[in-house]
Amino acid sequence: MSQEQHDLQLLKLVEENPDLSQRQLAARPGISLGKANYCLRAMLSKGLVKFGNFRRSDDKRKYVYFLTPAGIEEKTRITLAFLRRKEAEYEAISREIAVLRADLAATPERQE
Repeated sequence: MSQEQHDLQLLKLVEENPDLSQRQLAARPGISLGKANYCLRAMLSKGLVKFGNFRRSDDKRKYVYFLTPAGIEEKTRITLAFLRRKEAEYEAISREIAVLRADLAATPERQE
């Protein structure tokens, strides 16, 4: 999986579940805690994600992650690029299937 796909998964998770811990954010897409930490730090430094303390939580180490407007834009950009790539792959596979079907149709059947 590419870095962009990891970023997209984490951006989606942060948007949908801002109260997940880093450990939980790592577990959902099946990446290591270190990888999740690295990605989140990069997103924080780029201004895509912000975090803050849960004020009402007994555990003051508990953080809430949320997307910034730039994070929402980046998530949209990555999603669009991913969709375009998958659509191109789909078109290529569809053409390949059509060629294979044509080859099979043109092949005389053998009798054994």
